[in-house]
Amino acid sequence: MGSTRDSRRTAAGDAFWDATFPLLAEDDVEEGTMMQFPCLRTAGEFFAMPRHQTGDAVLKLPADRVAQLVAEGVGQPFGPGEKVFKEWVLVSADHDDRWLDLAREARAFANPATS
Repeated sequence: MGSTRDSRRTAAGDAFWDATFPLLAEDDVEEGTMMQFPCLRTAGEFFAMPRHQTGDAVLKLPADRVAQLVAEGVGQPFGPGEKVFKEWVLVSADHDDRWLDLAREARAFANPATS
């Protein structure tokens, strides 16, 4: 499914959308909204989005993979306020070369039928 530019996208997220654009060509990937901001989803499951304030990538991955990325210094724990979501990781623009591959991992985690 293709996608038109969502008016809720922020300029900060442009690098995320550029990096993950190839995923929107996949039949099972579409742009949706999560917490009122644009995100990527598959089979109704959200799996990646830019953090609207900073443009960093936020990805849903298995908890052990999140822990691994945090331990490697690639990711940071993510959650609103004081709450941290064990299956979500923030990957800064310093690692934007990994965003597409990590988004593919997140897609496969959200929709195992794609792996």
